[in-house]
Formats: sequence, C-alpha cells, structure tokens
Amino acid sequence: MNPLKPDPSAPAASASGASASGAAASGAAGGETPDTSPQEAAVESASAQSSPVASASVGVPSGPLLSAAGLHVTFPGRRGAPAARAVDGVDLEIGAGEIVALVGESGCGKTTLARSLLGLVPPTSGRITFAGEPLSYSSRALKAYRKRAQLVLQDPSGSLNPRHTVYDAVAEGLRIHGYDGDERAAVAEALSRAGLRPPERFFLRYPHELSGGQRQRVVIAGALVLQPELIVADEPVASLDASVRGEILALLLRLREELGLSALVVTHDLGLAWNIADRVAVMYLGRIVETGTVESVLTSPQHPYTRALLSVLPESGGEPVVLTGEPPDPSRVPSGCRFHARCQILASGEAAAVADRCRGEDLPILAGGSGARGAACHWVAGHGVDGA
Repeated sequence: MNPLKPDPSAPAASASGASASGAAASGAAGGETPDTSPQEAAVESASAQSSPVASASVGVPSGPLLSAAGLHVTFPGRRGAPAARAVDGVDLEIGAGEIVALVGESGCGKTTLARSLLGLVPPTSGRITFAGEPLSYSSRALKAYRKRAQLVLQDPSGSLNPRHTVYDAVAEGLRIHGYDGDERAAVAEALSRAGLRPPERFFLRYPHELSGGQRQRVVIAGALVLQPELIVADEPVASLDASVRGEILALLLRLREELGLSALVVTHDLGLAWNIADRVAVMYLGRIVETGTVESVLTSPQHPYTRALLSVLPESGGEPVVLTGEPPDPSRVPSGCRFHARCQILASGEAAAVADRCRGEDLPILAGGSGARGAACHWVAGHGVDGA
C-alpha cells in the first residue's frame, strides 16, 4: 500500500478530519487497515474489467467539456453583515470522459461551486462554458443544459419522493423534457445501466422498500435516463456502508468507460478521491489552493492545507497536524493567503522569509486545466517544494 494512499474506509481520511484536534487524534489512533478495503476491491475490479475499446470509441472534443473562469459567487449578508464570498475566484476545467474530485472541508464552498457549474446558483461574476458555448441563464437554455449535465445528491432518501415508484422517479426527467420515445424502454435501460437488474423487478417498488445502495442506484438511473454528458455527484457515497460505497464508485467508473461520461465528484473523503478521480482540486475558503493529478496531489502534497488533510491518515507515518485558529468564514476572508492564520508552516517559523507576503499579499487564481499542477502558496512558490 502506498504510504500516503488514503484508506477509504477510515473516517480519518476526510477533509474535516484535520480541522479539529479531536478528529486528528482519532485519525492518529486509527491503527492499521487492510491493504485492500471492500471499497478499493470493488473499484479495482471495475477498473480491471472496463473496456479500453469502449472508452476510446467515444468522440473527445479538442477543448474541455466544462470550464469555469474567474468564477465568483457572493451571497449578501443579513442585517448589514458582510457578504459571504462562497466562491471567490475559481478556474476549473473538466475534460470529456474525465473524473475530477473537488475536495475540502465543510463550508469551503465546494457545493456552491458545483451548483453554480450546473446553473442552479448564478455566479456573481466569471464565465462558465459547456462544450465550448457560454452558459446562458434563460429558462429554455437552462432546461436544455440540465438535460446534458445532471446532479446526483448525497442523500438518496431525500432525493426520492416516498410516494413515487421507482419507475416514476426515473421517468420524471423524461416527462419534464417531453421525451417522445419509448418511455418504458428508456427507464428499463437506465435502471439496468445503474445495476438494478432485471429492471422490471424494481418498477413498482417504493423507496422505503429498497436498501440505501439501491436507492442511490435509482438516483443515478434518474440522471442516466436523459443520457447526459456530465454528472455532478455531491458526496455520492457519504451515507452508505463501506462495501456499498465501493459498488457505487465502481458503477461510476464503469459508466465513464461505457458512456464516456465526465464527472465532478464533490467530497470530503480523500480515499474516494484516490479511488475514482483522474485529477483532484483542493478547495479552501472559496478558492482552489492545490490542483493536479490525483497521484501527484495525494502522494506529494505541496500546499500546507493539503498536507494537513493527509497527515491524519494512519499511513502518513508522521504526527497529525492539528489546525488551530479560526475556522474558515467566507464573510471574513483574511488579507494575503486565506490560510495563513491556520498555517502550520507559517506558525513553525519555516516560512519566515515569506511571512509578510503570506499575511498581506493575495495569491493568483490557480489554472484549472487538465495539465495544471500547482499550489496557491507563497512558501511553495519561493522554495520549489516538491511535496513530502
């Protein structure tokens, strides 16, 4: 096992684990884990069985499928309070057939960013393009866009109407978009692709008659029935058992291979990012602070925040980093580097040479393209840090 490879079954492998001393201590005491967890085994099996021919047969456009440039989402404060800068300057690209993991602790802005990319939250400024075309916010344009880009939510129980059968839940999107083909065949195909076979067996079932994993598969089928090009999955396995998580992640990988689907997976779970993503973007206080391939970021982290997140893993081999100071507040973004008040490198004196810049000089927005590798950090920029 790679010494920094996150164990997806360990609760310490979450982005929230480094933000409090109790969580960090829990991660340090987690003990040894098996070399292959149920989640990893399922994902590795899917990767081994996936067909490279199917992946290669999908037409890949020359540019990114989805891109955001200089994206800002600001919410007005209540009763004279400062505005909350939930997304505060983000560049991000997702290529055709690519899976990108957006990682960060609760409150960092990752869900707001995901919803903005889907047109559910209009940006305050910045630009979103899909398949080379700027995103339009007219009702007709958004309806057409949401047929091509679908959202999979964290809680399948909350996503499904308890009064609707599985058939009606999956067919709802077809009816909204005026599908004029064979509805029954389309629903059956979507359920089958989502791993619910034979699909007719599930048509008349209600959500309470299904397991958690089956409910999540129904939600995924509801997205697949419209034949989207992009899926945005917000914590898609957070509420599931470890063995079921592996099955759902393996399903997403298989769908990428069979259909050429792209995906943005929003998560606090570094193990999930390792197992499913091609690239990872680490987000802190409204901005991406480190990005690169999943191997480069999770095995050779550069930014102090990424290092802190990974330090709580039993496999890290060192002492867990306990982040002190105030938790991130998007209505009170500090001057300079937004992480400087909690930065363990700055607190230790190791970054003394750039301390004034850390506290007073803002950092440029990181490039978000497929070949980008970087960290928004004065210390990293000044010392040519290659990771630990």
